[in-house]
Formats: sequence, structure tokens, C-alpha cells
Amino acid sequence: MHVKEIIGKSPLVMGVVNVTPDSFSDGGQYFNSDEAIEHGLQLIKEGANILDIGGESTRPNAEPVSIEEEINRILPVIEGLLKHKALISVDTRHTEVMKVAIEAGCHMINDVSALRDHGAIGVVANSDISVCLMHMQGAPKNMQESPNYNNVVEDVYSFLEQRINECISAGITKDRLIVDVGIGFGKTLEHNLLLLKNLGRFAELGVPQLLGTSRKSFIGKIDEVAKSPKDRMGGSLATVIEAYKQGIQIFRVHDVKETKQALLTCQAIEKVA
Repeated sequence: MHVKEIIGKSPLVMGVVNVTPDSFSDGGQYFNSDEAIEHGLQLIKEGANILDIGGESTRPNAEPVSIEEEINRILPVIEGLLKHKALISVDTRHTEVMKVAIEAGCHMINDVSALRDHGAIGVVANSDISVCLMHMQGAPKNMQESPNYNNVVEDVYSFLEQRINECISAGITKDRLIVDVGIGFGKTLEHNLLLLKNLGRFAELGVPQLLGTSRKSFIGKIDEVAKSPKDRMGGSLATVIEAYKQGIQIFRVHDVKETKQALLTCQAIEKVA
């Protein structure tokens, strides 16, 4: 099955499977391959439509890992979950990792750098999988040092529009493209809130949108009591509901069961005559 075949039928929940020791919310919790596979299967039981497997943390100030290490972390998890017919996305910004993931049978690449690594567009173009192009100002190591925009909504829109056009020119059909405004990736609290308020603008790009706000630090800046990522579920769900109202199709989250419940409730309210 292709991701593009299920987009639009109902909002999709993408469950996060971090095979890393240092991710901001669950680093080290599922670092063992068997534990990561078990976690992924649990997320499917809770309602995840897609699993997003990552082997390199892209949190602010994160140190990069070697290509070999990233592959060694994710490959057993991809293979293990594919045996259970899971729909797999791989969260990577590295061309060589994309090659391995595609050869292993993944269904989607979720790239925080929007296929800007050398050769990345070509690797995806030569496959038939979907790809999410995310906006990030800078790199994980420095992206939160001094984010600056003339107009954050229009600047992000222009970037994503350019990346879409470059992908199409390289042979990636538009129906395989998804975009993500990149909440928390080189943005201040105000930038994040402006983007969340104006998600509907990005529908004009003509491709589905993915939103990743789950447990992110901007929620802790709104509610200073929520110092731990796991204390930010309320804020995460608030962004999901707001984004759903603006037509977002895919939600990348840690709390799958709760997100699924929130979306089902929104849909039930809409259906009442």
C-alpha cells in the first residue's frame, strides 16, 4: 500500500518510534530494536496509521550521528515492523540512509531538511514512495540560536513551494509529496504560533500537510508548569484539534491513543445534523 492511497480518507495519525538515546521526549526509551518494534506494534493497536522510525535525534542542539550508526539503529526496526504489515515512514535527512530504507521496503521518507542532502531528490525520484518536505531554518545543532524571518508564514510558504517545484522537476510526482511547516525547527514561540494560526494558507500548495507539534518545548513556554515533555499532552492535543479544523491530514505524535480519540470526537461533532 502507498501512503498517498490513504491520505484524505480521514485524518491520519503517525506514531513516533525513536530508536535514539537522546530524542527530546523519549530518548533511550526504545533504543533496543526489540523494544522499538514492540512499541511500534503497540502504537498500531492504539490507532496509528503510519509509524515514523528515526535513528538520529533532530532536537535543538542535537549532535549528528554517523550514517552507519543511523542505519544500524533503524534497519532491524524497519524489517521487524514490515513483517507485521505496518506502514513505515523513515525520519532521516541523509541520502545514504534513505537508500537503505527504501531498499528495505519503507513507504515514506520524512525529511526535516526537505531533500536538500546531496543526491536525496534523485534517490526518492527513483522510487515510488511518498516524501514529506519539512521547513527548517539552520540545522538541529544551531537552529534555535537566533531564528529570524521577514514574514514567517510567507517565508516558509515560499521555501516549501520552491522545494515542491524542484522535486517535481526531478521526477517526483506531486501526489507523492507532503509538506510540514516545521514547528520548533528554527522558530521562536511567536513564529510557531503564527504558523499554527495560518496552516490553512499552506493548503494553497496543493499537497497534503503533516503537523509535528507533539510534546514540543513551545508548549512549555505557554504553560511554564509543563517542564517535562510528557506533561505537554494537553497543549499537543490543542494544536491537533486546531490543525484538524484547518484541514491538516497527518499528525505526527507520541500520544497516539489520545490523539486518535480527539480526532474521532471532532469528526463525531461534525457529523451531527
